[in-house]
Amino acid sequence: MDKSIQKEAKQLRLEIERHNRLYYERSKPEITDQAYDRLVKKLEGLEKEYPALRTADSPTQRVGGRPQKEFKTIFHEIPMLSIDNTYSKEEIAEFDERVRKNLKQDAIDYVTELKIDGVSLSLLYKNGQLERAATRGDGQSGDDVTANVKTIECIPTKLAGLKRIPKELEVRGEIFMSKKTFAELNKEKEEAGEEIFANPRNAASGSLKLLDSALVAQRSLEFLAHGIGKIDPDFFQNHTDILDFFKQSGIPVSPESRPCNSLEAVFKICDRWERDKDALNYDIDGLVIKVNSLAQQKRLGSTNKSPRWVIAYKFPAEKAVTTLLDITVQVGRTGVLTPVANLEPVFLAGTTVSRATLHNEDEIARLGLKIGDKVRIEKSGEIIPQVIEVLKEKRTGKEKNFIFPKKCPVCGSAVLREEEAVAYRCVNIVCPAQLKAHLTHFASRKAMDIEGLGEALADQLVDQKLIHDFSDIYALTKEKVADLERMGDKSADNLLRQIENSKSQGLSRLVYALGIRHVGVNAARLLAQHFGSMEKLQKASKEDIGAIHAIGEVIAESVTDFFATQETQRILSKLKARGVKMQEEAKKVSALSGALAGQSFVLTGTLSGFSRDEAGRLIEERGGRVSGSVSAKTSAVIAGAEPGSKLTQAKKLAVKILDEEAFKKLLNL
Repeated sequence: MDKSIQKEAKQLRLEIERHNRLYYERSKPEITDQAYDRLVKKLEGLEKEYPALRTADSPTQRVGGRPQKEFKTIFHEIPMLSIDNTYSKEEIAEFDERVRKNLKQDAIDYVTELKIDGVSLSLLYKNGQLERAATRGDGQSGDDVTANVKTIECIPTKLAGLKRIPKELEVRGEIFMSKKTFAELNKEKEEAGEEIFANPRNAASGSLKLLDSALVAQRSLEFLAHGIGKIDPDFFQNHTDILDFFKQSGIPVSPESRPCNSLEAVFKICDRWERDKDALNYDIDGLVIKVNSLAQQKRLGSTNKSPRWVIAYKFPAEKAVTTLLDITVQVGRTGVLTPVANLEPVFLAGTTVSRATLHNEDEIARLGLKIGDKVRIEKSGEIIPQVIEVLKEKRTGKEKNFIFPKKCPVCGSAVLREEEAVAYRCVNIVCPAQLKAHLTHFASRKAMDIEGLGEALADQLVDQKLIHDFSDIYALTKEKVADLERMGDKSADNLLRQIENSKSQGLSRLVYALGIRHVGVNAARLLAQHFGSMEKLQKASKEDIGAIHAIGEVIAESVTDFFATQETQRILSKLKARGVKMQEEAKKVSALSGALAGQSFVLTGTLSGFSRDEAGRLIEERGGRVSGSVSAKTSAVIAGAEPGSKLTQAKKLAVKILDEEAFKKLLNL
């Protein structure tokens, strides 16, 4: 065998292993699924042509991830295999031909399911009680994530409402994050100056493997079951029987699963979802096609890596070629420097794209990116377009290297790259870029709600040195703001009225407005309710804060670090001196022991008397919890006008349904 072949195979194995670590363990993939599959297919081709190259630990022989060191390892009695991918109908037809040939049958009944772009999960129920939850890992063993999974509202901890329950039942499915939750999470991370997630799949994976289950509970993860592993006794005949059992037992399944008695029916469903996938509130990257009969599945069997009775049809990602005009560096609220690709505008996936994130300096180096390059960008189930490839063959020689700044592009201060971090951070706490972002966050609707103080006005206030920190908002006068661009007397009066009103917003909004890292709206409310005053919160120890239910160590450490600085103490003193309310209302302080304590509610449809945020706030003020999905554990569903599928799910599970009038009575309004 030629040494160059051996070298090529070795390099492919190393490259595939690297991408496996990035995808499964760090939730930060660098290449698309199609690009990854091409690498694996190339290695498979070499191993087929030269069998001596194939080894037991080759990535072609196993699933990619390895268990995380921080979690206990769970061994799967029945391996969690991966599914072979295809990108064309011709390959689906070839799959169908293989199945019919092996089974010696002319026609096969299939079931199609949406291929959710999430994280594979195993749930083991014993006598109907959830005993443990594990990730797929390398297919043979995964991480024990039971504590985290028990915070996911839609996953029942006990199966109920069934006459017959297996002694042991291993449910397999996908953990995922809705598009709305993903957008809200990324907004919070961006406001906190943290690295954002590239897509919902990465966000779900990263959330599931957090070491603090209190943080997991805040991420609103969801789950849909699609099959079983171990079962005792086994009383199912078809895959559709399994799905029906899940529905009856309160285990969520996709309502879009469909039986198909012909290949034409399968193709029709593939066409439908390739066209309509964006209408879903979660990401799918294709369809899964399964043989319905469990007896036939058993006869078809599996390879070391994949079952022979199932195939995944993956939608092609939408791509476009454009020119990289420039790279600019943005400075976030906590000083993180993020490079952004400024592109020649191009139409892609329904929108005109002119910017794409480049994440960090390492990503630019990995791509080998130069200003002026022709680049291929992709938007496939991802909110943020990504540069995936440089077309180096189209270079003219006029392209320029990009040098990452060693000083903050806004204030000129030094930037540091923390040990083991990928991001550079400006160390100047009064950097104007950070201050502008601080101001807009402080004045935002969920914080101090100062209408009119947006980005444009924040820029002017900082640029003209009228504000040096956000406490200076309360020292503004009409004379200072009336002459600003697009202001005038009337606008100045309105702004000052909004500023004055914001002083009485209360402690929970103020805590959120301060922009403490990891502290979102819910965490801020819990802190305010527990301590009641800013003075008590400032003096609280890490242990005191961490003991609060749903807070945890990460947030506790962030809060105590924030209040320990002299800059924070100075700003809080100024806020207090200028009349900003530093206490929480008495009824909110006692809310955790209120009438709705320990109850969970789901909101659906439009309420005439409340916004969704207001309704959620009123529930939480009384000790209740708002969830994004319906399960058997849901106390009630609040249904307004034009409710969605959550109402249907509530009826199926016999969950109490309240209209707006009943909701008002519940709140004693």
